[in-house]
Amino acid sequence: MAKPFVNDRGFIKCPCRRCLNNASHQLEDLESHIFRNGFMFGYNQWIHHGEPATANAGTTVAGPSGGIHERDEMFDVLDDIISEDADEDAVGGPSSNDQYDDLFAALRSELYPGVSSFSSLNFLVKLMHLKVLNKWTNKSFDELLKLLKLAFPKIDLVESHYEAKKLMTKMGLGYSSIHVCKNDCALFWKENSLKDTCPVCSESRWKLQSGKRSGKNVPYKVLRYFPVGPRLKRLFATSKTAKLMRWHSTGKSKDNDVMRHPVDGKSWQDLINDTLNFPVT
Repeated sequence: MAKPFVNDRGFIKCPCRRCLNNASHQLEDLESHIFRNGFMFGYNQWIHHGEPATANAGTTVAGPSGGIHERDEMFDVLDDIISEDADEDAVGGPSSNDQYDDLFAALRSELYPGVSSFSSLNFLVKLMHLKVLNKWTNKSFDELLKLLKLAFPKIDLVESHYEAKKLMTKMGLGYSSIHVCKNDCALFWKENSLKDTCPVCSESRWKLQSGKRSGKNVPYKVLRYFPVGPRLKRLFATSKTAKLMRWHSTGKSKDNDVMRHPVDGKSWQDLINDTLNFPVT
């Protein structure tokens, strides 16, 4: 019954107790998931597998202890991430999402007993977003978490910015830290990655105390490199943004004599032709 409802990548939502219809897998993986984890509670109408929804078939999922909370927007985010990874690892046996266990645990956990509008993960993501928008320091973020823990003892939240960052890293889109010469001469990268002094000006890579290197190596400068490739892949893997990413190809004017957007112009096409072989990693 469910076979006709796989998506264009051959994946379908998994109704096991762990995935809760929030992660998608290939059909051959569903049986092992359900056998290993059991079938989710409360999924009586198979609205994700071909059965028509009725008025009382709400979009709810079972919580870790059998409770029901409203669908969280982070479900779609994790679904896109897991589907993206599964596309890369489709060859072989049943896929494993063990690396996402902590994320799913935070997603299924209520932020506070009786609060169903926020999962612990959703609240944490929004807090981290506010931190970036308002340029909070790590210390101020830690103090805010301590205050929330003090005011709401039963709140399910991480203890520090370090723990929050560690959890967010599992969602992908991280960055690489590359040490830089204090005079901006060179990067300690690739062939220079193991050097202790700049190959151009011979300045020390590490901060010195009284002319000597301290016990812990602390670089003078750090460049944070955010790779473009994984971010483009995420934009195309996420259903809400994939359509927008393809618009410049699918949304062109059908009338060759009408230019309603730069994409319809010759300069745009020249740019496309010049960058067809541009490597994105």
